[in-house]
Amino acid sequence: MVGVVSTPARNLGSMTKTLGSLQLEEITLTLPLTEDVADERTIDVFARIATRVGGEDLPYLVFLQGGPGNEAPRPSLNPLNPNWLGVALEEYRVVMLDQRGTGRSTPVGNDILEKPTAEVVEYLSHLRADGIVRDAEALRKHLGVNQWNLLGQSFGGFTTLHYLSRHADSLDNVFITGGLSAIDRPAEDVYANCYNRMRRNSEEFYRRFPQLRETFRGLVNRARAGEIVLPTGEVVSETRLRSLGHLLGSNDGWFDLYNLLELDPTSNAFVHDLAGLLPFGNRNPIYYVLHESSYADGVVTNWAAERVLPEDFREDPTLLTGEHVFQEWTDTVPSLKPWKDVALALAQQEWPKLYDAKALENSQATGAAAVYANDVFVPVDYSLETAQHLPGVQLFITSQHEHNGLRASSGAVLKHLFDLTHGREVR
Repeated sequence: MVGVVSTPARNLGSMTKTLGSLQLEEITLTLPLTEDVADERTIDVFARIATRVGGEDLPYLVFLQGGPGNEAPRPSLNPLNPNWLGVALEEYRVVMLDQRGTGRSTPVGNDILEKPTAEVVEYLSHLRADGIVRDAEALRKHLGVNQWNLLGQSFGGFTTLHYLSRHADSLDNVFITGGLSAIDRPAEDVYANCYNRMRRNSEEFYRRFPQLRETFRGLVNRARAGEIVLPTGEVVSETRLRSLGHLLGSNDGWFDLYNLLELDPTSNAFVHDLAGLLPFGNRNPIYYVLHESSYADGVVTNWAAERVLPEDFREDPTLLTGEHVFQEWTDTVPSLKPWKDVALALAQQEWPKLYDAKALENSQATGAAAVYANDVFVPVDYSLETAQHLPGVQLFITSQHEHNGLRASSGAVLKHLFDLTHGREVR
């Protein structure tokens, strides 16, 4: 029987440290893997709470990281990391949650592949936004607070929408940056829309640097001939090379792309820099194997991004792709090869719905959301559709930043959202 988990969280311990003027409280809870009260499987969930001097009585703000597959940032000073933390700490105690499967929250690694594929797929199916929200709710209860606030960046914004769909009463204000996901749309629609935006950004890049179009075409020819080999042993495919377009989704990513294309493609510098700039092949495999499920609102994805590749992208290899995943990478990327059977099975998984439009409308949610007009990962038109279900969440629509505006603005975007929410003068 499936029901709401009533078993209290088991506290594995907490520890308080200091980092300059910051107090850092570390908490690890052992929590149920699933909602099934008969399922005895558990995971550990880690959170770090940052508090400034004099801020011990401030409300909590939970940061939900982008991804999927990325742990929360680790606080540091000189330089401040994350660079928006100072703005947040003026008004909140900041909870940095390692979302399940990442960081210190029972991370997913290749050792799980020792189990049968079906078992791995079933386990990973519990690592989406719904599971993350259950963990956050357990942490809120552990801390003894009736309501807290959320800051959701990108995938963290998707998770915030699920939180509002299920536990709106637990939330005071929500702040979303580049994370108003499409609701009641198939993944195909999202990826097709993102191709359109990548076409625009690709053409803009080549308008600024027309000589680099032929440079990139030459690299595609080298990739087709199997002549680009990374230090990892990966023979870079055309689709992997074109995924460098994800750099055009951030404020200054174009600069990294420009610098890469200036290098001699036969040099060690080129292949080392290329390895560092390509997405999906490093760190946590969740980013690749669960990426399309982030947009799976009650559907089977079946390699949606690959299936809706536009005809002009097939004909013109200089058009770059963004967060579009391709099946062939399970044959060409060394770190993804062990995950092939799992990735293929997950692509055929029928995912439950994450969002409830009616529940969002009834949530009485308040707060503010930054919507980036040129976002290549979370399309602005779908974000505006979703915003219609959240009339109490004020919008900050801007073309000043790309998808990474929270970080690129060094806290200015976040301060703007705070000011909108609290009725302060916005400059």
